[in-house]
Amino acid sequence: MPSTPQPDQSAPTIVIGAGPHGLAAAALLRRSGVPTVILERSQRVGASWAQRYEHLRLHTTPGTSKLPGLPVPRQAGPWVSRDDYVRYLESYVAHHRLDVRVTTPVQRIERAEPGTGARWLVHTPDGPVPAGAVVVATGRCHTPNLPQWPGRSTFTGTLLHSAHYRSPDPYRGQHVLVVGAGNSGTEIASILAGAGAERVHIAVRTPPNILPRSSARWHAVGRLTDALPLAWRDRTSLLTQQLTVPDLTSRGLPRPRTGLYTRNAREGVNPVLDHGFVDAVRTGRVEPVEAVQAFDGPDVLLADGTRLRPHTVIAATGYRSNLHELVGSLGVLDEAGQPLALGARTHPEAAGLYFAGYTNPLTGVLRQAGIEARAITHAIRRETARAPLPARADTRCSPQQVRTRV
Repeated sequence: MPSTPQPDQSAPTIVIGAGPHGLAAAALLRRSGVPTVILERSQRVGASWAQRYEHLRLHTTPGTSKLPGLPVPRQAGPWVSRDDYVRYLESYVAHHRLDVRVTTPVQRIERAEPGTGARWLVHTPDGPVPAGAVVVATGRCHTPNLPQWPGRSTFTGTLLHSAHYRSPDPYRGQHVLVVGAGNSGTEIASILAGAGAERVHIAVRTPPNILPRSSARWHAVGRLTDALPLAWRDRTSLLTQQLTVPDLTSRGLPRPRTGLYTRNAREGVNPVLDHGFVDAVRTGRVEPVEAVQAFDGPDVLLADGTRLRPHTVIAATGYRSNLHELVGSLGVLDEAGQPLALGARTHPEAAGLYFAGYTNPLTGVLRQAGIEARAITHAIRRETARAPLPARADTRCSPQQVRTRV
């Protein structure tokens, strides 16, 4: 087991990523007196949110979307828009006086040599930044996952990931195939169908668990029923869907057989909150089809042998955390590339290295940001309290190490 230097108050805590999880952790650390610097690869706070499609709205209510220490403004309404949430994140930085260094990508994290006054070295293009602790908050949705379908390179239409979809305007009059029936895929499909697309198909591998949008408060139900048996919760969720969502089997979308709690536990998948998708399928404006198997020139081949010839394919096929370059040499990832220890827990061989934002709980991702931030702050404070005070503490990063400050 590699030796890990003891924590030293002369090196700040480095948070990687200025999204909700990184900002929440930095805010609570700063409030606890822990010197903290956020390194962000893009040019702004909340960049991954700002780059999403224009009609995006949160699937959680403002009360469960707020970060510690600052409520979401009331004027944002019950379903917060993309732009309003980005503005909220920017105001969060100002409110908590967070030290955010933008356009500072982190290349890799390495263990510091003993006696250097730091546990970790965070490598940036401007040089290494010493850190007493590191919070990796680059998130689950870091890199778009575009499947390597056979014949993909031969497709003569337009193929893009949903991360690069912005609005329905360019697709008016087009035949569009959306691949993936999660929240993004179903929302994009229904918006396209109502905004002038000639025809909209949605490729479905596994029928989704669908709930009415008004039932977003199921996050609270998830918290209240967390201690109950999984089978009981699944049966209840399936019954709820039968009572609130019409049967779309005749339209090509059968009811799910697996409850939403089991799917979340196995796959990290959350239920679809209906933003008009059910009505679009019921009226034939969105047509469910089988999963995509391959591409063949202008055609898309489906699992049942059907061929479609869409102008555009939008792949709402999820994201990868893409942590290998950052921490792959440290032995802290599992075979799927996910952190072996999350939140306040650390890997036995990587004390002082924390990961925030790599789960998708039914109780709400943004609510989880505050939970993990509190736990990580307590853990770092405990370690700092045990560490000997340095003769002279200098918590600043040198200008050569990081460049721009918000």
